[in-house]
Amino acid sequence: MELKEKIRNRQARIGIIGLGYVGLPLAVEFAKAGFEVTGFDVDVAKVSSIKKGHSYIGDVSSEDVSTAVKGGKLSATDDMSKLHDMDAIDICVPTPLRKTGDPDLSYVILAVDAVRARLKPEQLVILESTTYPGTTDEVVQPALEEGGLKAGKDFYLAFSPERVDPGNQTYTTRSIPKVVGGINDVSTELAAELYGSIISTIVPVSSTQVAEMVKLLENTFRAVNIGLVNEIALMSHRMNIDVWEVIEAAATKPFGFMPFYPGPGIGGHCIGIDPIYLAWKLRLNGYEARFIHLADDINRSMPAHVVMLVGEALNERQRAISGSRILALGVSYKRGVGDTRESPALEVIELLRGKGAEVSYADPYVPSIVVGDTTLKAVELTERELSTADCVVILTDHPQFDYRLVVETAPLVVDTRHATASVTAPAGRVVLL
Repeated sequence: MELKEKIRNRQARIGIIGLGYVGLPLAVEFAKAGFEVTGFDVDVAKVSSIKKGHSYIGDVSSEDVSTAVKGGKLSATDDMSKLHDMDAIDICVPTPLRKTGDPDLSYVILAVDAVRARLKPEQLVILESTTYPGTTDEVVQPALEEGGLKAGKDFYLAFSPERVDPGNQTYTTRSIPKVVGGINDVSTELAAELYGSIISTIVPVSSTQVAEMVKLLENTFRAVNIGLVNEIALMSHRMNIDVWEVIEAAATKPFGFMPFYPGPGIGGHCIGIDPIYLAWKLRLNGYEARFIHLADDINRSMPAHVVMLVGEALNERQRAISGSRILALGVSYKRGVGDTRESPALEVIELLRGKGAEVSYADPYVPSIVVGDTTLKAVELTERELSTADCVVILTDHPQFDYRLVVETAPLVVDTRHATASVTAPAGRVVLL
């Protein structure tokens, strides 16, 4: 097969649509492997940055981008007409939720429309964007076939769920096993061949729907278990039990238990969204995903619980939230990254401001945020900022924060991440989630 030989000989030209947390690392890995890669994105700032050899993704170094660009292996453009020149096209665009809670496939549809207009025989098209089971077969395939070419015969189509974990230095694009499911055997074979050139372990499955369901199971597993441990945290608070000590002790069991940890809520583009895609699809089939909805309700209640903890802690010091100076530490959805998508920290800040608090924040990765109709700029984490705050709320446990300084300087700390565990604090100064 000509396309397989092109892939094996590194002569296949690869197009990546969407140059975010998934697309850019993938593009750089293909370029490192010797492929000629073109990144496509409607964001001209991203295109410009890549052309200059600069990375805007923490997990991808500017050195790697610059080397790939200078070596002629990586280019970027917003000109979708160049998709016609590609042998393989990987779609890595966002799949958010609408305000109604329904899946928003608009970015996928725009990308597929762009591919369809330039589709040619022998092209391989792979969707990586997380979505509900059936999307590849029911949405992508019919749209691509509108031009007359038939999937599985004239061109090849597969789904391969992204498994990116931003900020994780141990498991990267190259080392995370890649699940691949095509609409037929030859599509699966070609997609596996392509990814096998840059990823150590390939896991072929029998269909696109199985591959789509794999990603939803992974993130539903996480969402449900986070919801469970968040509820355990709520129960423990009612009974005046240290939930962190409970988890630490339970984790000593060498079988039958996997520790998950509570927090101010869930965020990012996956855990809080992907299970809702699955629940939506199931509802169309007459089934209510009760675990998913319950976990989602609990996880979404956590920002309000954090605000309640702040109010209780201030109350004990004869202060109200209204008029208090509150310093939030961390606004990204997880430690070590600057991604604020769906971050519960933003909701906590908005709730505190709604109760009359004067809120500032520190985050080494996020220079500014928009809360409501107000733009806040990050402050430096200094002794003055800490000592003049009535309460410091740790919402994201970035490794750059000096937690000893925080505990020793701030008059009151509400720690939602157990970040101060290794620091000895004066009695009553630190309140844990």
